[in-house]
Amino acid sequence: QVQLVESGGGLVQAGGSLRLSCAASGRTFRNYNMGWFRQAPGKEREFVGAISWSGGSPYYADSVKGRFTMSRDKNTVYLQMNSLKPEDTAVYYCAAGPLGATGRTDFGSWGQGTQVTVSP
Repeated sequence: QVQLVESGGGLVQAGGSLRLSCAASGRTFRNYNMGWFRQAPGKEREFVGAISWSGGSPYYADSVKGRFTMSRDKNTVYLQMNSLKPEDTAVYYCAAGPLGATGRTDFGSWGQGTQVTVSP
Protein backbone atom coordinates (compact mmCIF):
# COMPACT_ATOMS: atom_id res chain seq x y z
CA GLN A 1 0.00 0.00 0.00
CA VAL A 2 0.99 3.59 -0.66
CA GLN A 3 0.22 6.47 1.69
CA LEU A 4 -0.47 9.81 0.03
CA VAL A 5 -0.78 13.28 1.59
CA GLU A 6 -1.85 16.31 -0.46
CA SER A 7 -0.99 19.90 0.36
CA GLY A 8 -0.79 23.32 -1.28
CA GLY A 9 -4.47 24.15 -1.66
CA GLY A 10 -5.90 27.54 -0.82
CA LEU A 11 -7.82 30.57 -2.04
CA VAL A 12 -6.75 32.29 -5.24
CA GLN A 13 -8.29 34.78 -7.65
CA ALA A 14 -9.28 33.77 -11.16
CA GLY A 15 -6.25 33.79 -13.41
CA GLY A 16 -3.90 32.97 -10.56
CA SER A 17 -1.79 29.91 -9.89
CA LEU A 18 -1.33 27.22 -7.26
CA ARG A 19 0.99 24.24 -6.94
CA LEU A 20 -0.34 21.15 -5.23
CA SER A 21 1.96 18.56 -3.71
CA CYS A 22 1.40 14.87 -3.07
CA ALA A 23 3.90 13.24 -0.72
CA ALA A 24 4.10 9.47 -1.15
CA SER A 25 5.36 6.98 1.42
CA GLY A 26 5.13 3.29 2.19
CA ARG A 27 5.29 0.69 -0.54
CA THR A 28 5.97 2.75 -3.64
CA PHE A 29 6.68 0.91 -6.87
CA ARG A 30 8.48 2.16 -9.95
CA ASN A 31 5.78 0.86 -12.26
CA TYR A 32 2.99 2.86 -10.58
CA ASN A 33 0.93 5.59 -12.18
CA MET A 34 0.15 8.75 -10.22
CA GLY A 35 -3.15 10.48 -10.81
CA TRP A 36 -4.91 13.69 -9.84
CA PHE A 37 -8.66 13.95 -9.38
CA ARG A 38 -11.01 16.63 -8.12
CA GLN A 39 -14.49 16.75 -6.64
CA ALA A 40 -16.72 19.81 -6.43
CA PRO A 41 -19.66 19.98 -3.99
CA GLY A 42 -22.58 17.91 -5.22
CA LYS A 43 -20.61 16.40 -8.10
CA GLU A 44 -18.77 13.16 -8.76
CA ARG A 45 -15.02 12.88 -8.51
CA GLU A 46 -13.49 13.57 -11.92
CA PHE A 47 -10.17 12.80 -13.54
CA VAL A 48 -7.66 15.65 -13.88
CA GLY A 49 -4.47 13.97 -15.06
CA ALA A 50 -2.03 11.11 -14.60
CA ILE A 51 1.66 10.34 -15.12
CA SER A 52 3.89 7.33 -14.61
CA TRP A 53 6.13 7.27 -11.54
CA SER A 54 9.04 7.94 -13.88
CA GLY A 55 7.31 11.12 -15.06
CA GLY A 56 6.57 9.89 -18.56
CA SER A 57 3.36 9.69 -20.58
CA PRO A 58 1.43 12.55 -18.98
CA TYR A 59 -2.28 12.54 -19.75
CA TYR A 60 -4.67 15.40 -18.97
CA ALA A 61 -8.39 15.93 -19.02
CA ASP A 62 -9.53 18.32 -21.74
CA SER A 63 -10.82 20.75 -19.12
CA VAL A 64 -7.31 21.41 -17.75
CA LYS A 65 -5.10 20.70 -20.76
CA GLY A 66 -2.70 23.57 -21.39
CA ARG A 67 -3.25 25.02 -17.91
CA PHE A 68 -2.20 22.23 -15.52
CA THR A 69 1.15 20.43 -15.48
CA MET A 70 2.19 17.33 -13.54
CA SER A 71 5.68 16.41 -12.45
CA ARG A 72 7.55 14.31 -9.88
CA ASP A 73 10.61 15.01 -7.77
CA LYS A 74 11.83 12.21 -5.50
CA ASN A 75 8.79 11.03 -3.50
CA THR A 76 6.56 14.02 -4.24
CA VAL A 77 4.21 14.47 -7.18
CA TYR A 78 3.21 18.01 -8.13
CA LEU A 79 0.27 19.55 -9.92
CA GLN A 80 1.05 23.05 -11.17
CA MET A 81 -2.21 24.88 -11.85
CA ASN A 82 -2.12 28.07 -13.91
CA SER A 83 -4.84 30.33 -15.31
CA LEU A 84 -7.24 29.08 -12.66
CA LYS A 85 -10.98 29.51 -13.18
CA PRO A 86 -13.85 29.53 -10.68
CA GLU A 87 -14.99 26.20 -12.11
CA ASP A 88 -11.69 24.69 -10.93
CA THR A 89 -12.92 25.05 -7.35
CA ALA A 90 -12.92 21.58 -5.79
CA VAL A 91 -11.19 19.25 -3.38
CA TYR A 92 -8.17 17.85 -5.19
CA TYR A 93 -6.97 14.30 -4.58
CA CYS A 94 -3.87 12.43 -5.63
CA ALA A 95 -3.94 8.69 -6.23
CA ALA A 96 -1.66 5.76 -7.04
CA GLY A 97 -2.43 2.85 -9.33
CA PRO A 98 -0.94 0.43 -11.87
CA LEU A 99 1.21 1.75 -14.68
CA GLY A 100 -1.01 3.23 -17.36
CA ALA A 101 -4.00 3.82 -15.09
CA THR A 102 -6.22 6.79 -15.92
CA GLY A 103 -9.70 5.80 -14.77
CA ARG A 104 -10.87 6.41 -11.22
CA THR A 105 -11.47 2.72 -10.53
CA ASP A 106 -7.92 1.87 -11.64
CA PHE A 107 -6.41 3.69 -8.64
CA GLY A 108 -6.28 1.86 -5.33
CA SER A 109 -4.53 4.36 -3.04
CA TRP A 110 -5.91 7.83 -2.31
CA GLY A 111 -4.93 10.89 -0.32
CA GLN A 112 -7.29 12.86 1.90
CA GLY A 113 -7.55 15.82 -0.46
CA THR A 114 -6.75 19.52 -0.37
CA GLN A 115 -9.24 22.34 -0.98
CA VAL A 116 -8.77 24.70 -3.90
CA THR A 117 -11.05 27.74 -4.10
CA VAL A 118 -10.92 30.13 -7.04
CA SER A 119 -12.76 33.43 -6.60
CA PRO A 120 -14.20 35.38 -9.56
